[in-house]
Amino acid sequence: MSSDGGKKQFWKRNTAKVPGSIQHVYGAQHPPFDPLLHANLIKAGNKPPSTSTPGKPKKATTFQEFESITSDAWDVGDDDDELLAMAAQNLNIEVVMETANKVIENHSKLQERRQQQQLDEVFEPEEKEEEEGHEEDENEQEEEEEAAETTAELSFSTERLPHRDSRLVKSHSEAPIGSPKEMIGERAALQRQQSLPHRPVIPLVARMADQNTSGTPAMTEREASRLDKFRQLLAGPNTDLEELRKLSWSGIPRQVRPITWKLLSGYLPANAERRASTLQRKRQEYFGFIEQYYDSRNDEHHQDTYRQIHIDIPRTNPLIPLFQQASVQEIFERILFIWAIRHPASGYVQGINDLVTPFFVVYVFEYIEEEVENFDVSSLQEEVLRNIEADSFWCMSRLLDGIQDNYTFAQPGIQRKVKALEELVSRIDETVHRHMQHYEVEYLQFAFRWMNNLLMRELPLRCTIRLWDTYQAEPEGFSHFHLYVCAAFLVRWRKEILEEKDFQGLMILLQNLPTMHWGNEEVSVLLAEAYRLKFAFADAPNHYKR
Repeated sequence: MSSDGGKKQFWKRNTAKVPGSIQHVYGAQHPPFDPLLHANLIKAGNKPPSTSTPGKPKKATTFQEFESITSDAWDVGDDDDELLAMAAQNLNIEVVMETANKVIENHSKLQERRQQQQLDEVFEPEEKEEEEGHEEDENEQEEEEEAAETTAELSFSTERLPHRDSRLVKSHSEAPIGSPKEMIGERAALQRQQSLPHRPVIPLVARMADQNTSGTPAMTEREASRLDKFRQLLAGPNTDLEELRKLSWSGIPRQVRPITWKLLSGYLPANAERRASTLQRKRQEYFGFIEQYYDSRNDEHHQDTYRQIHIDIPRTNPLIPLFQQASVQEIFERILFIWAIRHPASGYVQGINDLVTPFFVVYVFEYIEEEVENFDVSSLQEEVLRNIEADSFWCMSRLLDGIQDNYTFAQPGIQRKVKALEELVSRIDETVHRHMQHYEVEYLQFAFRWMNNLLMRELPLRCTIRLWDTYQAEPEGFSHFHLYVCAAFLVRWRKEILEEKDFQGLMILLQNLPTMHWGNEEVSVLLAEAYRLKFAFADAPNHYKR
């Protein structure tokens, strides 16, 4: 490894934003990093040394400069052990245990005090109500002070961080414990935490795949009415597909989503009498492919395809236990392998594995009532699993038929869509477009994944399912409408994008957008904005061409 007189390379000095360093990853697949709650941790461990002279603004790093000064970042050398040291947080186990025990102790005291207050309210005479009000106020003040103390300790501020010799270090202020300065800091930490919006924990899939971030009940009166409309429409001898698309655009109830998706994708006929025979024939046809082709997966001309599929499957939604089950992974391997050898023009391309998951989840919902996220599919009958597998294969095939040029050699479909996205954004928000141009961010560097995976890496699976309700209701939803959704999605983060002032910051943001807590409300707003853009630009392409 090259060394300039003992001077550390840039990629070792600036550990905050370089490839391979410990990063706070947020977005659809990870909980968001909160800079307010973790401000002390950033100051203590991750603040890079300042090399700029006072009064001189720091020059933004361009992509070419960043690439040249990190060219040796992955070389093997004697100093690579420093990378491991970067990841180590200097937290003493004794401090951690002490803090945890204090949290438990304070929680127990609060619980006991609240129980005692409830008993006092029941048995105290009515004439003492006024005195009890004063006492409760005092108790609440004491509880707030204890909670503030606990919150301040959990923030792992510099007063509680141990030194390298594992002894506690006093703060620079040398303020004694319990001093007014410390109490002010504790109250400020509590106020910061309380000021943050409360977001309920939402499953990655959600039981109905419809749960809103506001915690709204799963079935409102309006949703019950919409479900009745769907059932009446589907109960007829010939389903009006145009009317079904209109109903589905705003979302499909979980109870009727499986059959609705099959109808809208063209997998099932509109005539109700032909559906059972069609399902039987198509399922037999799929397993005929399995018998005919699957044993060839280890042949010389197919083994590379199968090996890549076998590698990618465990990476598919790694945070959802459902997809880590061996039987589910075997189903996905068969689906992807059969599709690949039946479509030699494209074959298997990384990213196609993600497109199976929404269909699989929706068709599992057809047979269960409980949550799907941790559901053990081995409890289903073998025939049911075979039906889910075949239905997922055929519906995924229908989807890919409309966007197959995304996956042929050089992926020309994606290249065209990314270029169209750039032109569209330049017309609808020139400020954002010029900001990214200024810092040399190419649309292909972040939007390629948006097109290749249909935003599945940017959104939780529950949001993808809701998004696909509309995609299947839209004419050319996956191939055409998706462009406007991507444009609306990019402009949605306008404020955050304009706050980033260098190439690295923009790329980290655009590849880890904080959508972990998104639900139906956010997706509906996104779709409404995308429809507005489509209405304005789709029939007038010269409006967004320079």
